[in-house]
Amino acid sequence: MTFVLTVIQNAPDVPLDRFEGWAQDATIRLVRPDLGEALPSADELGDGLVVLGGHHSAYDDEAAPWLPSVRTLLADASRSGVPTLGICLGAQLLAVARGGRVQVAAPPGTEAGVVPIFWRVEAVSDAVVGPLVAGLTERRVTPQPTLHSDAVVDLPPGAVWLASSNQYPYQAFRIGSAWGVQFHPEASATTLRDWAIADGEVDVEALLAEYAERETEVVEIGETLVAGFVDHVRTRAAASVDA
Repeated sequence: MTFVLTVIQNAPDVPLDRFEGWAQDATIRLVRPDLGEALPSADELGDGLVVLGGHHSAYDDEAAPWLPSVRTLLADASRSGVPTLGICLGAQLLAVARGGRVQVAAPPGTEAGVVPIFWRVEAVSDAVVGPLVAGLTERRVTPQPTLHSDAVVDLPPGAVWLASSNQYPYQAFRIGSAWGVQFHPEASATTLRDWAIADGEVDVEALLAEYAERETEVVEIGETLVAGFVDHVRTRAAASVDA
């Protein structure tokens, strides 16, 4: 069945990327608050919500005046049962919206490249990441691309901690009907290159070489994770039609 995903894009160079091809049966409604487009309310989202990354901090309301509205939308969606996925900045906004804390320019420094993500036992039975984690070895480790210096340092009350990396503990979590991931399952090599160039402090060639070396596995893992979310949205949408 066809279902509707509302996608909030916060910056021109942080798109859905590979995600769009992995959700071909979804009708995607793209909203660009960075271009002045109005955000929908939680009851106007359709069947699911995705909030992408961006270059601002989760608290940068002066430079990005739409962020308070995004935080409100994330809080409302996650409390009202709308399946929601926040990626990188989207995950940080979700954490703050539900009472967690993000540290800007966290002391461990920039986390860049293809990093090992360690899935916790709580992830095994999770509705979205469970199908991915169930197919892993007992160590439950997957590679995923990332590029960030801000980080979630306190999870929201009641959140379920799902994954960590060697550098930052809160790489994935669930709160209400929402999931947040600090890494970028959707990012292609082209997108990562653009981010690294814009960052100005990342070794672009080293990052791209690392990605190329593990690209097949990275893409497979990313697609499986996104499929878990898309399947969850589809199942919820079908159940609401049958009810």
